[in-house]
Amino acid sequence: MPEASLPTVRDERTLLVDYLNAQRGHILGALDGLDDEALRRPMLPSGWSCLGLVQHLTLDVERFWFAGVMAGDRAVLDALEASGNAWGVGADVPADTVLDAYREEIARSNAEIAGLDLSASPGFWPEGMFGSWHPESLRRVILHVIVETAGHTGHLDAVRELIDGRQWLVLTEG
Repeated sequence: MPEASLPTVRDERTLLVDYLNAQRGHILGALDGLDDEALRRPMLPSGWSCLGLVQHLTLDVERFWFAGVMAGDRAVLDALEASGNAWGVGADVPADTVLDAYREEIARSNAEIAGLDLSASPGFWPEGMFGSWHPESLRRVILHVIVETAGHTGHLDAVRELIDGRQWLVLTEG
């Protein structure tokens, strides 16, 4: 299935958010139609599962970067640190709960993005967490999240093909 077509825009914020939303949509689309067992199935020796990846994107990516780093909400960062492994989804947590939480966090992230200038500095930065690197602006955070989310779309594409043979986008010669 092809990604949603992206409009031609001249506004940088709209362009960045459109590309980020396209990757987010790819994540959800790659999982569309999988049952609970397939979403939870460990696909790597580490125990990696599709549902664990979505929870990671929700907590460690969307919530960390936009609510924690850009909005400067240290309570969010403290809660993420205290929660431990975002990749682990309890058997008692319905798959729809994890998928809905991702959608809700996307909406919160987009609201945060809309309320800040692209050159805005992070509201808080956990020194040393990423070595000497840290993003100097919302623009860099959005680009980082696009790259991280896009990388995970590739993981899901490969895993989905292993699960049931479904391929996201197949290019054929003319």
